[in-house]
Amino acid sequence: MDTFKSIEAVIPITFQFHREKAVEAAAMFLRLHRKPMEYLGLLKMLYIADRMALDQIDESITGDCAYSLDYGPVLSSIYDLIKGQNVNDSLPLWSKYICKNGYFVYLLADPSNDHLCEVEEEIIGQVYKTFGHLNPFTVAGWTHGLPEWKDPHGSSIPIVVDDVLRYLNKNDEDIKEIRKTVDRESFLDKILAA
Repeated sequence: MDTFKSIEAVIPITFQFHREKAVEAAAMFLRLHRKPMEYLGLLKMLYIADRMALDQIDESITGDCAYSLDYGPVLSSIYDLIKGQNVNDSLPLWSKYICKNGYFVYLLADPSNDHLCEVEEEIIGQVYKTFGHLNPFTVAGWTHGLPEWKDPHGSSIPIVVDDVLRYLNKNDEDIKEIRKTVDRESFLDKILAA
C-alpha cells in the first residue's frame, strides 16, 4: 500500500490530448472574436479555459500539457500546431479549420462543437468575455500572476496538473479521485483504439 502511495505521489496526472476538442475550442474563440486573432491571445485564453475546466469539472478541455514560457503558461501541442508542427498526427485536422499568417490565426471553416460539452462551451464563453477584448500581452502579464507559472528565463518549465489542482484548492482526496478517473479514461481509450 505504501509503495502504491509513493508511486501515485511521484507520477503526475497526465490527460490525453483531444485534438478534436482542441480544434473546436480554438475555433469557438475565433468565432467569438469575429476576426483574425493574435495567436498569443488564443494560446492564453485556451490555457485559462483549461485551467477553469480543472477547477469546475475536474478535467481539461484540450487534454494538452502546459509549460511555463516567458509570456506565461502555454498549451504545448496547440502551440506546436499553430507553428505548423504535426503533433500526434493532429496537423491535418488543425489545418483544415485553422491557419496562421504572421502573428494571427484565422478560422478557415467551422468544425462544429460536437466534442465539447455545454459546460466547456460556457467556460470558453466566460473566458472570451473576460479576456477576448484585451491586448494579448496584457493577458500574458495576467497569467504571470498564476501560482503555477514559473519564470523560465528563456527556456520552458513543465506545469504539473497536480500542482494546478492544489492551487485551485483541491485536496489530496480530490486529486486522487481525479487521477483514478483520468487513468480509467486513458485505459478505455487504449482499448478502443486497439
